[in-house]
Amino acid sequence: MGFIDFFIEFWPELNKAFFETLLMVGIAVAIAILIGMPLGIVLYITDHGQIIENKFIRAISGLVTNLVRSIPFIILLVFLLPLTDKIVGTTIGPTAASVPLSVAAIPFFARIVESAAREIDRGVIEAAVSVGAHPWTIIKDIILPEARPAIISGLTITIISLVGYSAMAGIVGGGGIGDLAIRYGYYRYDNNIMYTTVIVLIVIVQVIQFSGDLIAKKVNKR
Repeated sequence: MGFIDFFIEFWPELNKAFFETLLMVGIAVAIAILIGMPLGIVLYITDHGQIIENKFIRAISGLVTNLVRSIPFIILLVFLLPLTDKIVGTTIGPTAASVPLSVAAIPFFARIVESAAREIDRGVIEAAVSVGAHPWTIIKDIILPEARPAIISGLTITIISLVGYSAMAGIVGGGGIGDLAIRYGYYRYDNNIMYTTVIVLIVIVQVIQFSGDLIAKKVNKR
C-alpha cells in the first residue's frame, strides 16, 4: 500500500484524533486564561514594592504555583487520575485528559503573565499610583494593555506546550494524536502512522506559532 492510499484509509482515525486533541487543549487553554491569568497578576501585584504588596498572599500563591510546576507532567497525569474520575466520571478520553492539562497549564501561564507584567515600565505604574488611581484601574488600564503582546506570545508558548503534553496523555488513554501514535504506531510497530502523527503535530505547532506571532505583532502598539 502506497503512502497516499494509507493516508486516505487512515484519515477518519486521524481526523477524530485531531479534534480530540483540539478539544483537550482548548479546554486547558480556556482554564489557563480564566485562572492562570488572574493568578499571574496576583503574583505580580502582591510582590514587594508593588501596588498591593502582600507577603502572605504572594508566598502562598508562589508556593502553590511552584509546587505544581515542579511535577513532571507524566507524573501529574497519573497522580490526578482519582481527581479526574471525580470531576468527569472517567479517566480516559479527551475530556478526562483536559483535567491534568488544565492543572499543568494554570501555573505555567501564570508565571508567563507575571513575567510579562514585570516588563512594563515601572514609571508608568508609579505615575498612576501618584495620582491616586485605584489598583483595579491600574490593572485594567495599564498592566493588561501594556503586557498584552508578551502575554499573547506567552499564551502561544503555553498552547504549544499543551499540544506536547496532550501527546503524553495518550499513554493513559487520553485520546488525541498521541493516543493514536501509541496505539497504532508504537504497539503495532506501524512506522507510517508514527511518521504521519509526527508530521501532523509539527504542522499544528507551526500554525500555532505563526498565528501567535502575527497576533502579538498586531496588538503591539510600541
